[in-house]
Amino acid sequence: MISYIGLLVVFGCVLGGYMMHHGNVAVLNQPHEFVIILGAAVGSLIVATPMKIIKMIVGQLKGLLAARPGKKEYLELLTLEYELFQLAQRSGLLGWEEHINDPNKSSIFSKYPSVLKDHHALVFMTDTMKVIVSGSADPHDLDNLMDVDMETLHNEEGKAPTALNTVSDAMPGLGIVAAVLGIIITMEKIDGPPAEVGMSVASALVGTFIGILLSYGVLGPLAVAMGHRNSEMGKYIECIKHGLLAHAKGVSPSIAVEFARRSITPNERPSFDELEKACRGAKG
Repeated sequence: MISYIGLLVVFGCVLGGYMMHHGNVAVLNQPHEFVIILGAAVGSLIVATPMKIIKMIVGQLKGLLAARPGKKEYLELLTLEYELFQLAQRSGLLGWEEHINDPNKSSIFSKYPSVLKDHHALVFMTDTMKVIVSGSADPHDLDNLMDVDMETLHNEEGKAPTALNTVSDAMPGLGIVAAVLGIIITMEKIDGPPAEVGMSVASALVGTFIGILLSYGVLGPLAVAMGHRNSEMGKYIECIKHGLLAHAKGVSPSIAVEFARRSITPNERPSFDELEKACRGAKG
């Protein structure tokens, strides 16, 4: 959400400063310039980008409106891991089966909606738990397995902001294309009234303005924001990894979730006492 608030600040300050300088906002209303620039941008994106990546761009842009993992979400995740580790300690690893085969119907997972709504994290967690249940991997191999999965996911998620950033880099050039077309039209009117020629030049310059503003004020920052959000979601999955890996090494449930807690960045990390209280509540 904060990213889109930032965009409002960008447009508000640019237009506000323009109006304070006694600029005529109506002059900026040049629909044909938007058609040229945005149409060329969308077309070039379609040419260069597979459809799945375009859908990913749309999904990640929508994701900027959603809340990012904070202390509450991490506390839910750590408490869920603690409950699952306690269950394995009491009933053996086979006690996980009914929960990991269909997490949405699980009596344990259903208590933690923030984990259930994160599809990638949920699949990562349940698939890794299935490997642990099968007993086919020692902790070292399990560590490598999770790293491969995380790297694959990171690379895939990173394609969307990279594609959007490529379009952002092209926007000033597309603005120049629109401006050149406007100058060509101006040259046709060079013998016309000065006011008409001046309006035509202004229209051409609007194209350059739009291209530069969309590049450095909108698309570029959005691509960076998408990258930051992907990194934060990656840290969330990394927290799952450290908890499962510690459990696979045979440490107690409370120590396993402490390994996971220490992997969380300080701003989002629940305190030791907060986690202990939550785990006591789950145990009770």
